[in-house]
Amino acid sequence: MSLPSLDHSSADTMNPQATPAQPAATSTPPSAKAQARERLENNKLAKRLARETTRAISDYNMIEEGDRVMVCLSGGKDSYGLLDILMRLRSRAPFHFDIVAVNLDQKQPGFPDHILPEYLRSLDVPFHIETQDTYSIVTRVVPEGKTMCSLCSRLRRGILYRVADELGATKIALGHHRDDILATFFLNLFYGGKLKGMPPKLVSDDGRHTVIRPLAYVPERDLIAYARHMQFPIIPCNLCGSQENLKRQEVGRMIAQWDKEQPGRSWNIFNALSRVVPSHLMDRELFDFAGLKPTGIPDEEGDKAFDGDEFQGPESHQAQADASVASTPEAVMAATPATPTPGAAVPLKETALTFIRPSGKRTVATDNAGDKQADQQPA
Repeated sequence: MSLPSLDHSSADTMNPQATPAQPAATSTPPSAKAQARERLENNKLAKRLARETTRAISDYNMIEEGDRVMVCLSGGKDSYGLLDILMRLRSRAPFHFDIVAVNLDQKQPGFPDHILPEYLRSLDVPFHIETQDTYSIVTRVVPEGKTMCSLCSRLRRGILYRVADELGATKIALGHHRDDILATFFLNLFYGGKLKGMPPKLVSDDGRHTVIRPLAYVPERDLIAYARHMQFPIIPCNLCGSQENLKRQEVGRMIAQWDKEQPGRSWNIFNALSRVVPSHLMDRELFDFAGLKPTGIPDEEGDKAFDGDEFQGPESHQAQADASVASTPEAVMAATPATPTPGAAVPLKETALTFIRPSGKRTVATDNAGDKQADQQPA
């Protein structure tokens, strides 16, 4: 299949919008020791990002031999980071896969449409810029003062699905990170009345595409630091003039405050998303409460009546992570992680407790709700 508007050319400048260097007279050059420390920290950050992305890809079998991965690039820090990390991992991966970067130019007023093509040419990566004036449609249909995000998201989703077909993409990669997944979980919990998050991998709502989120294990703060280090040509995300998603911002502040007061709490919540116990919830579709009968066989997961939940200190999440990664062939793709393995509890302060579910048979539930690229455009 031919690829529409793919560009493999190269450019001389990698960062057309990088912040210009300050004149030497206005700043004191960092010492050699400070520069060495900065290089060390940046190297550790790059290794950590590669390791966490590798682990997510491996855990959920996101990318396979021969895949063509369509990386959706918005011009924000998250999608820039995703593209950069996947390109680095591809060079070390034990199997072959292709990458094509795609940007949807929705003709928002003031959108600098030269930045992404120039940047992508400098990487020598195949890319496609899809131009569709959805901005005019949204502003015509949505009453003034109302949020445009919902309609804009639906239009964008349909266009990207079509482009994926035209490019022959087997996977659609989005730049959502760990904090996006947590925020979506709490938004559904607080405002939707559902225990529902943003999965690392799911079939799209049209049933024709596999959507993946390789940055699922990566905290946003690491992507912010990486974007600063790499000097990505960030495009502002407020071009359409739409209102800030206040509920998502509120949830983000809540999670940040929790981590400030009890470091590690957000990781414990995140890990809980992969340690679901349907028999201890109330969803009759996931567990047959109506047909439940005593079996006479002891079960650690069984009801303990008046006994309270048993809490105990967790094992070292770093030791578990190292053992897990060292045993997989994908370990050649990255370096030792510094963040916890999903499923492992994180030690908190002395005043906080972590629930460790007793070992036993797990019930795996299937979510039939197709991926709609969530309710947030990755940055």
